[in-house]
Amino acid sequence: MSVPLLPGERTRLGRYELLGRLGEGGMGTVYLGRDRDGRKVAIKMVRPEFSYDAEFRGRFRSEVNRARQVPPFSTAEVLDADPDHDPPYLVVEYVDGPSLAAVVREQGPLSPSALHGVAVGIATALSAIHGAGVIHRDLKPANVLFAMGGIKVIDFGIARAFEATSQHTRTDQIVGTVGYMAPERFEPGNGRQVTSAADIFAWGVVVAYAATGRTPFAADSAPGTAMRILTQPPDLSGLTGPLRDLVDRALVKDPDERPTARALLDALLDGNTPPAGTTAVLASAALAARDSLPVPGGDPGEAQGAARPEKRRRSRLLGVGAAAATLVVLLGVGVAALQALGPRGDDTGGSPATSAPTGPSPTNGRAVPAAPDPDTPILQGTRRTLIHIAEIDRDLALDLHSYEVEASDGTGTKSQFALVPMGVEYLIKSLRGEGRADDSETCLGVKITLDGPSSLVAAACNPTQATLFSLDRTGARDDKNRPTYYLHNETHGFVQWSTQRKAVIVEWVGDATPSSTFSLVDRGAL
Repeated sequence: MSVPLLPGERTRLGRYELLGRLGEGGMGTVYLGRDRDGRKVAIKMVRPEFSYDAEFRGRFRSEVNRARQVPPFSTAEVLDADPDHDPPYLVVEYVDGPSLAAVVREQGPLSPSALHGVAVGIATALSAIHGAGVIHRDLKPANVLFAMGGIKVIDFGIARAFEATSQHTRTDQIVGTVGYMAPERFEPGNGRQVTSAADIFAWGVVVAYAATGRTPFAADSAPGTAMRILTQPPDLSGLTGPLRDLVDRALVKDPDERPTARALLDALLDGNTPPAGTTAVLASAALAARDSLPVPGGDPGEAQGAARPEKRRRSRLLGVGAAAATLVVLLGVGVAALQALGPRGDDTGGSPATSAPTGPSPTNGRAVPAAPDPDTPILQGTRRTLIHIAEIDRDLALDLHSYEVEASDGTGTKSQFALVPMGVEYLIKSLRGEGRADDSETCLGVKITLDGPSSLVAAACNPTQATLFSLDRTGARDDKNRPTYYLHNETHGFVQWSTQRKAVIVEWVGDATPSSTFSLVDRGAL
């Protein structure tokens, strides 16, 4: 799902028309584009500051050449790139489907059959990626999509270019999401090179998340999560059967002791009987695809040299064409079969989850999560709202002087907000300066503090990791019978009221339930 381009953004890039924004992260912005033949594509435009780094451009070109060699089944195919453009960009197949993160967030943990299909699909993708000498480096649920034909893994192939540039080394930046990073990723000074085993570790975390709705090393902060990854065994409670043993093996601390992607795929398809249901139908197709996968000649962490000739690539792809075609049709669970991805049969949590509607809303052309009235207009971004803290009967407000979010009595425009849909997430726009010509748009964002939990403050209304929030229904209602939600940021954690600090904070809660829930109070049309 895309959102409109920002005012002043370019509408064309080379031979591509830019239609909207798909997302933004530390490496750059992803746009929805259309080529001259009318096909939709995803275009990752690198942050402008990298345009001046010759080392980055060289690594970017090398990584793109490798990514082009990845067979395009269970992965988003690399279609085009221009490392010499200002700024550089990469064009890949556009996958129109929800992410694993969105499905688990909205529907809960996967059923056993769907879980096995996801595990097989990701292992197949990693086998193809590693066979081409590429390491993903940022495998996480948000990068696993349910396409029309099956599982697609996206955002592989160029992370190393960012992580290895001198600019990133100087600022100690590592590409990845903490909860899914292997122990060796946190120890860059140990002399060991990051290898494909880091992706295997991430596979284990992703499968555990899909099975339980939480990551196996979750703590109440990013440093706490990293410390658990380095020193503690994974918490795999809730994950049972043969898949648990595979995940346990993938999560060992020593990268040399982890199985390869090919070994995972062999075990999933040969060593264990798939659970009855969806994956029983797909096993033969996945086996055919596995047998067609290239076998790496060496570890992709050490692969060097130029890309393989185009003639060899075409020959290899023609040789696996039949198996790939079968796989695309059968492997995984596509959008048309999302009902099969429902909550696990042993899930005892609250009311049944409801999936997001597939069609656009009538007001803004974006899909919005299904919600009971009267919240739908608020979630569509057409009504102003209070964000009510149910447990303390107070409302979020943006202080006019400190620009920090506080709990208030709900009076005045400082307590009024508008939700701006951004796919399955939202910008939370403050209406405190509404009508003032000298006041630019202000949204809420997360501010990281060194001596305690993060806080919620005023920020520019640009979609970033700090300003995008999810509203996850709890299944309960407040004292006025309004539906309640958990409010959380994918990178920084849950928005909560701290009774100890008497302040609004943002932090991860580990395996605990967030202490604060929120309801939406309609305050009229925008």
